[in-house]
Amino acid sequence: MKIGITCYPTYGGSGAVAAELGIQLSQRGHHVHFVSYALPFRLPTFQQNLFFHQVEMMSYPLFEHTPYTITLAAKMADVAMAEGLDLLHVHYAIPHAVSAVLAREAVGGRLKVLTTLHGTDITLVGTDPSLRSITRLAINMSDRVTAVSSYLEQRTRETFLPDRPIRVIPNFVDSSRFRPGRDEEARSRFARPGERILLHISNFRPVKRVTDVIRIFAVVQREMPAKLLMVGDGVERFTAQHLARELDIEKAVFFLSRQEDIPGLMKVADLFLLPSELESFGLAALEAMSCEVPVIASRVGGLPEVIEDGVSGLLRPVGDVEGMAREALRVLADDALHLRLAQAGRRRVLEHFDAPRIIPHYEALYRELLGE
Repeated sequence: MKIGITCYPTYGGSGAVAAELGIQLSQRGHHVHFVSYALPFRLPTFQQNLFFHQVEMMSYPLFEHTPYTITLAAKMADVAMAEGLDLLHVHYAIPHAVSAVLAREAVGGRLKVLTTLHGTDITLVGTDPSLRSITRLAINMSDRVTAVSSYLEQRTRETFLPDRPIRVIPNFVDSSRFRPGRDEEARSRFARPGERILLHISNFRPVKRVTDVIRIFAVVQREMPAKLLMVGDGVERFTAQHLARELDIEKAVFFLSRQEDIPGLMKVADLFLLPSELESFGLAALEAMSCEVPVIASRVGGLPEVIEDGVSGLLRPVGDVEGMAREALRVLADDALHLRLAQAGRRRVLEHFDAPRIIPHYEALYRELLGE
């Protein structure tokens, strides 16, 4: 099949999943064409059957802001005609589904449009009164719609009352890349022998509650030698850095900005923290589990669908800094518990969220669409 994919190229779960999906599909022999304003951050610069088409941003004095939705739609239509695309698979309803629907009309309606909902396009952006009606239209005008968790599917139904069914296809991880292993040389760059390393990865938006990560670590560091790696960037980075200075732990906290080698970072970590206010799925937690890094996260959104509390990870209420810190100390001090959670996490990934289990669901959906 010839498949067009559009996602946000910046740091975040939806872009990561879209890129990984494209990589997996190209390896299965499909021709995959990414259309966006920049190369998605996890996409390789060259791979057989994988192509990138950049949306050129128009500059015109009449426009105070570049009309990206229209420009993207035009590029989608051009690529679809030039490459003979069978369908467009867009990640995020706003603006990507709107652009895809316009592109479909521009090429005469022969293209199929599959929209995958990831989270904040429904729980934040789409619920804004100024965008609610157009978000609902984009969902209803798509030929098929998927959501990455049952939580998100239900939330979409309650918020938008869509006319069409929404199929749940969960996020996935390539367990052959995100695999267990410990890199002692890399660990030595951050911690001395005997010190524990805690890890957080996100786009540092307010919903990620990165200051909770700092506060949890401050409690842990008072009880045992430890370091914290903060990977990512965003509006809350300065606030988190300031809090680390206030708590006098800044020398134990490494702000590493955006990193490409996430599997490599997992190999230095003893524990992963994800105390988010909301996660529609929690891809970073899944990647940690695949690498046998125990996860402590919030009991919210789609996370309970990923993590079995007390079995393949630990869940606490949102904002329960003390509770998460206690659990972190318990896991880091008990080697048997650490090993049990780590192995159960990996096992859950292999049984439910491994790429070879999930990709065929998308392929079947594509074929269902094209069969119509």
